[in-house]
Amino acid sequence: MAERTLKSGAEVSLWDVDGERLQRTSAELAAKFRERTISESVVELTDEASVAAAVNKALAVHGRIDVLVNNAGITGGNGTTWELAPDVWRRVIDVNLIGQYLTCRAVVPHMLKAGYGRIMNIASIAGKEGNPNASHYSASKAGLIGLTKSLGKELTGKNILVNAVTPAAAKTEIFDSMSQQHIDYMLAKIPMNPFPAAAGGRFADSVARVRGLRV
Repeated sequence: MAERTLKSGAEVSLWDVDGERLQRTSAELAAKFRERTISESVVELTDEASVAAAVNKALAVHGRIDVLVNNAGITGGNGTTWELAPDVWRRVIDVNLIGQYLTCRAVVPHMLKAGYGRIMNIASIAGKEGNPNASHYSASKAGLIGLTKSLGKELTGKNILVNAVTPAAAKTEIFDSMSQQHIDYMLAKIPMNPFPAAAGGRFADSVARVRGLRV
């Protein structure tokens, strides 16, 4: 999605809790888009001060924040509700829901001041369906859908749009934290080939259209 955004002519501020991965991704994008400004911040989304520091850096480098894409998320592994440890449940809720709330809370005032903004929350079909053996993840994404609806209504008439997309299985590093049984369960619900070669690009295009970056 960062690459698609850069192709649209925008500048990008990359956030990640993994500093090495962040630097690697930033370097790869900078090599492709030498004319674009790319900044990066190591962020712990569950920490208010860390989020605030990242927002301040983005503003210092780019001058404004027009678009926020909340794409961070973890699965917390798989297990029945009564088997999942409370600390695992809390961590998933903290990253997938509290973290998204904190980023919105930090960015929206600047969008209001600018009179423009687009917020895209990456939820999941699990938030609508309630996947078995993933109650923590499903609950976090259901909460994110609710947050999206509430925030969107609060910003009615402010020229700030808030949307969410609810993709099914996406073949990313998040698969590494899921059991094969759970992956098979999700894929069995998709009648067509779930991972065509161009799927990633089409998903990024869909997000771009919804948030108003299509050119």
